[in-house]
Amino acid sequence: MQSSVTAALRPLDAPAQLAGNSAAAALSARMDRLPGTRHLWILVLLISLGGFFEVYDLIFTGYIAPGMAKSGLLKTTTAAFFGFQGMAGFIAATFAGLFVGTFGFGWLPDRYGRRVVFTFSLLWYSIGSAIMAFQTTPESVILWRFITGIGVGIEIVTIDSYVTELVPQHMRGRAMAFNQMVMFAAAPVAAILSYWLVPTTLFGIDGWRWVVLAGSAGAIVVWFVRRAVPESPRWLATHDRVKQAESVVQSMEAYAERESGRPLPPPQPGVEQPAHRRASFAELLQPPYRSRLIMLIVFNFCQAIGYYGFANWVPTLLIGQGITVTKSLLYSFVIAIALPVGPMLALLYADKIQRKWLIVSAALAVIVFGVLFAQMKAVVPLIVFGVLISLAGQTISVCYHAYQAELFPTGVRCRANGIVYSASRIGAMMSGFIIAHLLREFGVVGVFTGITVCMLVVMVSIGGFGPKTNGRRLEELCE
Repeated sequence: MQSSVTAALRPLDAPAQLAGNSAAAALSARMDRLPGTRHLWILVLLISLGGFFEVYDLIFTGYIAPGMAKSGLLKTTTAAFFGFQGMAGFIAATFAGLFVGTFGFGWLPDRYGRRVVFTFSLLWYSIGSAIMAFQTTPESVILWRFITGIGVGIEIVTIDSYVTELVPQHMRGRAMAFNQMVMFAAAPVAAILSYWLVPTTLFGIDGWRWVVLAGSAGAIVVWFVRRAVPESPRWLATHDRVKQAESVVQSMEAYAERESGRPLPPPQPGVEQPAHRRASFAELLQPPYRSRLIMLIVFNFCQAIGYYGFANWVPTLLIGQGITVTKSLLYSFVIAIALPVGPMLALLYADKIQRKWLIVSAALAVIVFGVLFAQMKAVVPLIVFGVLISLAGQTISVCYHAYQAELFPTGVRCRANGIVYSASRIGAMMSGFIIAHLLREFGVVGVFTGITVCMLVVMVSIGGFGPKTNGRRLEELCE
């Protein structure tokens, strides 16, 4: 009995490992020669529809804040820095849950597969949101917001790796831009629903609760739709399920040949990964991954403060500039339209310009437009600069979601993404307290001064230490 258990736990022998690596390399090479077919774009769409409701969940945080404050459930600001009776505590609970999901459970998709975890986490989000919508005390709302955030955190990490692994190298940037465009179409939806519902009471239920329930109900529908998405062939191959991976790739090749009406070109020689790199967490602490890990942790922490420092506080910042509550929600909807437009524009250049330089340029744009926003009092300039900040922020989002998924091997891609992405959850969690403090002590100008400092760190970390990734095969980036 002991010998059989030992044999089960022992790693594959060298010949078996080499054979598995060769099969994985050959399958990856076949996938990288695929054209950008309608079938591939549909797969990306189905994955992205799941992410739609996660973005909806993140974005409505700022839009329902006035309604929660109006109902007396949560306060806009609190006397204590870490005040959990206020909106900052609600925001912190959101990102604390996301941190636990990304850092604590980011390994799940690497062990059990992208597809299984992808489906499970969306169901988690739907149930958690529905329960949160009916809570009546600040403590219970914040608790269930935290629990819901865990499911969202797992989902986000899985989506980035899922999209990156399903598409060929020449369309990774565009695929992630399309993914982000679909996901962030949730922003104007959340904004307009909040504009309609937050100031009202329907059937004796506060409007902000209906906004939450709408996301929960929609996610359940998408859970059934996206069951058509196959498992990642790259993940299957690294887990010695080569026959299943072969079946998925053959299906993708058949779709490509039917759509193009001609045979596919021969694949390039496969790039094999050393056996010790398979699902090894210790590998992340060795060159070149250690420096990438540190760089992305710093980047994620600072970009999250800058991004959510604006996105989650748009209505409140507009009120701080003299706009009424109702009009601030309407103007926030106009600004939110830019969220899916940013990725739509990125489809034009995401694979043509190096992603690292797009991130640096967009961070600079956030600084410039943020400073100008803080100086404005008139409605039109506020909306214009708000839209420009959103566009720049979305460019950063499109690029770094693709960028960080490219920099780690398939066996630990989700785990690595979970670690670095969890830093953004800490930054976003802290952003609520930081922005509330800056807004109270220094006004809107102080808020954008803090955002400027964060974006400067983003520019230095990615511009100074990030490798180039466009057009390179995933296996080449991990040599």
